Amino acid sequence: MAVRLPVLCIFRSTRTNYSDEEYRAWSEEMDELVTSTPGYVRHYSFRDEQSREGVTISYFDDDDSIIEWKSAARHQEAQQRGRDTFYSNYSIDIAHVVRHYDWGTSPSSTL
Repeated sequence: MAVRLPVLCIFRSTRTNYSDEEYRAWSEEMDELVTSTPGYVRHYSFRDEQSREGVTISYFDDDDSIIEWKSAARHQEAQQRGRDTFYSNYSIDIAHVVRHYDWGTSPSSTL
């Protein structure tokens, strides 16, 4: 049986010092919003407090799901807010998983 492998959106960024509280509110809203996107699977975010560098890895069923997420109106507002105030830089990579292995009971075993 063929397993459908996900498409990943890898968002790397460096935060400015602008309003951690406001950033947190937007981030929480986007965390909730992305889960309602058709084809969304899951996501993980990490940020180093010292360097302010972070990464969010989002898993989707296919490219169309990522395009829908990218074009969601509220997400577009967040993107502009990020460029205007929250990030000094960012990059986005879209990657197709070509092979997947896991061991044990990690969350990734649900691919």
